[in-house]
Amino acid sequence: MNPASQLRGLLQAGEIVMAPGAPDSITARLVQKAGFPAVYMTGFGATASRLGTPDIGLLSQTEMTGHARDMVRAVDIPVIADADTGYGGPSNIHRTVREYLQAGVAAIHLEDQVAPKRCGQMAGIRLMDADENVRRLRCAVESRGDGDLLIIGRTDALPAAGIDEAVRRAKLYQQAGVDLVFVDGIKTVAEVEAVARAVSGPKVVSLVDGTPAAALTAAQLQSMGFSVVFYAVTALFTAVRAVSGALAELRRAGTPVGAVGGMVSYAEFTELVDLDFHKSLDDRFGS
Repeated sequence: MNPASQLRGLLQAGEIVMAPGAPDSITARLVQKAGFPAVYMTGFGATASRLGTPDIGLLSQTEMTGHARDMVRAVDIPVIADADTGYGGPSNIHRTVREYLQAGVAAIHLEDQVAPKRCGQMAGIRLMDADENVRRLRCAVESRGDGDLLIIGRTDALPAAGIDEAVRRAKLYQQAGVDLVFVDGIKTVAEVEAVARAVSGPKVVSLVDGTPAAALTAAQLQSMGFSVVFYAVTALFTAVRAVSGALAELRRAGTPVGAVGGMVSYAEFTELVDLDFHKSLDDRFGS
């Protein structure tokens, strides 16, 4: 079963799909090892891990699709990938969809910002005309052809124009033929509840650590009617804190011994990256 079919099966089963964000392939493997049914390739995390910069549209289409391809190869669970705005006009959107299809991702989301885009939690978001974005989403749906790829219509209207406009756009994007809709920029429980009440059908919510909305459980979100929940930055923020602490201890003590309790062992790490498989190849076929 291909990744998109896997994801469709999860959605049809009726249980909310918890998809933690992964900034890189090793984190994606950790998501899979922890037992989650899907992983979210976050553009916020990809930009941070590749460039060490904020998510303000600096990664190109080829960088993002290459990042997605590497992540797909690293795991057996469906990868849901950030596709930003589609990286240009209709022909760029067509290529974006075809590139992500060839990369083997299960789903992508496309957003309604104008360039330069930015993370949905940031101030200063500028929106494209809703009707123009409807045409762009129709282009994406048509561009997948017979390929199996779920398309998520994302709106960033909540922080830029308020809840009513975000809901209006989500409904328009549903009419454009996308598989799910995604109102980004949510920070409060009231905003989650408002989207749940106003938007019917399959929908995505993203919970960002440190916001009041992050206190909601997956079970609560499922009862509200959400199909997928992203935890876009949980792994990334945790990793940054852990690495910062280990490096501070190394700098202070001149030895990493004091930080060992917070580390995996060499053996645990080699198991995570599947070293035994590659050793078996070398044993059987190497010189």
